[in-house]
Amino acid sequence: MKRLFLTSALFSATLVLVQSCDVLNTVATGVTTPGKPALTNEEVINGLKEALNVGIKNSVDISAVTDGFWKNDLIRIPFPEDAMKVRQKAIDWGLGAQIEKFEMTMNRAAEEAAKEALPIFRDAILNMTVQDGFAILKGGDGAATKFLRDNTTAKLTAAFSPKVKAAISKVKLTEYWNPIITKYNGAMTLTGGDKINPDLDQYITERAISGLFTLVEIEENKIRKDPMARVTDILVKVFGSVSN
Repeated sequence: MKRLFLTSALFSATLVLVQSCDVLNTVATGVTTPGKPALTNEEVINGLKEALNVGIKNSVDISAVTDGFWKNDLIRIPFPEDAMKVRQKAIDWGLGAQIEKFEMTMNRAAEEAAKEALPIFRDAILNMTVQDGFAILKGGDGAATKFLRDNTTAKLTAAFSPKVKAAISKVKLTEYWNPIITKYNGAMTLTGGDKINPDLDQYITERAISGLFTLVEIEENKIRKDPMARVTDILVKVFGSVSN
């Protein structure tokens, strides 16, 4: 009887050990949901890359066109915040039409610059690691966008800056800005107030990049939450594993 008991106990311990190893192996090699097969590392990475590629393409398609920024309240570039005194004074002086034209041409510059984003985004996606993939998958809303922001902002700034400068020249932004700022700074000379002349290149570049990331995050969260936005089998499989 004692031998039978020991044999039974040894069998039970072995079974527990095997099951524990299976669980550890599943955690190490993929994501699993009860009743569904585990995802492999390759599937997770491919799914995340697919989601980001869908998101960046949709975002650039939306923004890098005429009125892509100007008529989209989510990303429309407003008058520079550190020059709002200029805006109000210009309106008081009857320069409202010039203010609107100036704001529109800033957004035109951003629309031109946004065309440079796709290859930079895609380069970051190609270099995504397994660790990046699992962190993004489990990170919740905006995790993929944060990955892109961390890995592309410097390159986007370098690529956007000359495009913004060229676009500013192309849309003749300074023709609308110079009369406004010249009149304002002239008034400040008489009153002793502070003169203002913000760096428009930097301002538009930063706002254009911020607008793109806003759109990318919207697209990412759509895929996370809305099954209808998962337009490929791998998106269905990967994001279905964490949403159900």
